Amino acid sequence: TSSSTTTTTTTIPTEQEDDENEDGWSDLRKGNQSLLKYILKLPLRFYDRIFPPETAAVPKSPSSSSSSSSSMSSSIFTSSSFAGTSTTSTPGTLILVRHGESTWNANKTFTGWADADLSERGIREIEHAARLLLEGGFEIDVVFTSRLKRAIRSVWILLQEMNQVYLPVFKSWRLNERMYGALTSLSKTDLAQELGHDLVQEWRSSLKTQPPPTTQDHPYWPGRERKYADLQQSQIPTTESLLDCMNRATPMWENKILYELRNGKTVLVVAHANTLRGLVKKIDNISEQDIQKVAIPTAIPIIYKFDQVQSMKPLSPSMDDDGAKDGQTAFKVDMNGLFLEKPGLLKQALAKEAEWSQQVPGYQRDMQRSGRTPLSPLERSLYKLMAERELNNWAAGQDAGAPELPEDDGSDGNNGLPMQLLSLDSMGKVQQVGGDKSGNDEALSANMVTQPCVTGLPSNVLVPGLGATPIRKDAVIVIIRHGKTEHNKLGLFTGWEDAPLAKDGVEEAKQAGRLLRAHGFEFDVVYTSWLTRAIETAWYVMDEMDCVWLPIIKTWRLNERMYGKLTGLSKLMVKQRHGEKQFKAWRRGYDTPPPKVSSFSQHYPGNDRRYQSGIKDVRYSLRESLIRSIESGRPTIARKLPKTESLKDCMDRTIPFFTEKIVPEAIGKGKRVLISSSENAIRGLLMHLCDIPQDKITGLEIPNGLPIIFDLRSKCVKLLDDGTGRDPLETYNFGSAASYLFRPCQNEDGSPDEECTIQLLDDDSDLSGSWLGSGISAEDQASLDAIKQGTVN
Repeated sequence: TSSSTTTTTTTIPTEQEDDENEDGWSDLRKGNQSLLKYILKLPLRFYDRIFPPETAAVPKSPSSSSSSSSSMSSSIFTSSSFAGTSTTSTPGTLILVRHGESTWNANKTFTGWADADLSERGIREIEHAARLLLEGGFEIDVVFTSRLKRAIRSVWILLQEMNQVYLPVFKSWRLNERMYGALTSLSKTDLAQELGHDLVQEWRSSLKTQPPPTTQDHPYWPGRERKYADLQQSQIPTTESLLDCMNRATPMWENKILYELRNGKTVLVVAHANTLRGLVKKIDNISEQDIQKVAIPTAIPIIYKFDQVQSMKPLSPSMDDDGAKDGQTAFKVDMNGLFLEKPGLLKQALAKEAEWSQQVPGYQRDMQRSGRTPLSPLERSLYKLMAERELNNWAAGQDAGAPELPEDDGSDGNNGLPMQLLSLDSMGKVQQVGGDKSGNDEALSANMVTQPCVTGLPSNVLVPGLGATPIRKDAVIVIIRHGKTEHNKLGLFTGWEDAPLAKDGVEEAKQAGRLLRAHGFEFDVVYTSWLTRAIETAWYVMDEMDCVWLPIIKTWRLNERMYGKLTGLSKLMVKQRHGEKQFKAWRRGYDTPPPKVSSFSQHYPGNDRRYQSGIKDVRYSLRESLIRSIESGRPTIARKLPKTESLKDCMDRTIPFFTEKIVPEAIGKGKRVLISSSENAIRGLLMHLCDIPQDKITGLEIPNGLPIIFDLRSKCVKLLDDGTGRDPLETYNFGSAASYLFRPCQNEDGSPDEECTIQLLDDDSDLSGSWLGSGISAEDQASLDAIKQGTVN
């Protein structure tokens, strides 16, 4: 928009501008290098031309306009240690992968733009594809995919298996499958029997023949779907020939994929059979006649390498390849791409495995994904300790009424009887172990002076048949802390350590998605960190809400606080080694950072590829540059990445990202925002939104997996009714600063917010049969039964 003193004129972007910036791609390619930096880097460029590095870096951006901060997670990743300093002379590698088998592929149904999900076999196929890429040593820099679920889920599985979920993923309608028009959802087999094999095959394989067009009243007409709301009506096809589909995908190749390849990037494209055929036709210059013979199998990576940046001519696969020698890889006529495995091998193996699993008792599917991550020796020991304590608690609960008999423990003191021990309760008061614990049990939330605003479940959730859930259209911010990790459960300092979600953490994230969907929430954009636990939480929430096509902006600025040398250590261990006072200063102090890690520590971000090449918005470090230059034997520029952080340091990067990026680019445009992050980053956001004092913010606790709603109209925090009727302050621990978080919600005229109407139940209330498995009061249940009876009648 351009503003004057009297009027504001909105400039409507052209179709080409919209297309180039789809999913924020072109915003992340804006030049952000000052003239001073350019001059300072000239000696490095000169050195590079004389002694070219093994892996070249990224050239200048295609846009000369000034840049917004490139702290977003979708910023460019390169294998060069000084990304952004020189023009590459060697093009990158292109990896094409067709999604795994979908449920409609399995029953031979025309799918097109219909959003069928992966089948069980399709999931196994794409897991196998990831392992082929791992075996080949491929390190991906950027990912392009379609807006269809089967392709997006394939990307997610690939990146999870390769431990690269932090990579930028751009989703484009141009990579959608061919639009089959009126054939969508119809059986290929049945149509062939009814209309003849030749006609159906012509629709499927002919280059220019279009199937009958669909209409806007067709049940699978994509024009009604929110994922295409940004497209013009003319961009949504009613039918497509193979040539139409190829032409639709061509701008993706020419404007984006080719640009990344010329910058030396390894580009992964996960799409569909016909859009990939279009890319292959363009890359290999295949004739219109020959392209009709090309088929792309599901979930087999196809690798393209190119001769030079100027021509981008594909290189023929080499017979020196190890896979070619042992017969694992394959080539196709008219294609220069290398198939990492012969088509059909995995399908045969899966079919044989299914046969064995039915015929052989006790057979375990070896190729099934375990979902478990290896444990360190410390984690393994703490897990055993946790299991022993759980066993002790269980045993203590058995025969609770039986008298405890004294046992001679082998000691000569105290007449051979156990000693009487004392311990501290949660308030620091001395109590006898096993003694009378009655008395004044002060609650941890004694200073909480207000009830949180709890938004009730929509009536149609409680009473099926009352219509659809109203969709929330107003701008809103929903903040969610990631689900539990194994580190959380063991009480370890995690920080920037990339711990994935534990099994119950996955369930917490899914539960949050179900709750948000039940309350009618929709989102327009998702922000998260570069840490797997936050990204996984966002993914599971989106998956439950059926909106995995949304743009996800990943940024290091929403990372958890960097705990320095405490990373990976048990909190009890740190307290024992350094004392209670120092432990509290490091953990609960506002501006006291823990000890720094060294430049050679595995916990230092400068030794992690995602931070080495992904972070562009912090200054360079002379010390780190010298260390990296000596290590690599060539001049190398390295940035000053955090070796430790206080809570203040964490907030100093989190709050500016919110105010300078999220507010103008999303909230200011009326978008509904989901933020998935870690506890200390969220503390910073809530401190800013709720005006929580600095000396109180360290007392705020953020529960895992709980959606926290910030209402932009009433400027207050709300929680969502989960159907249990329980008081959230009793169910969740918000810490001593909860009263600053939950303030009265009022409308602009001072009246109470009408959404804050939930009456919480007592602890003794009956909770059988509720929506999320927990229940409502008997009186309310009787009322609901009466409503249901009236609805039926």
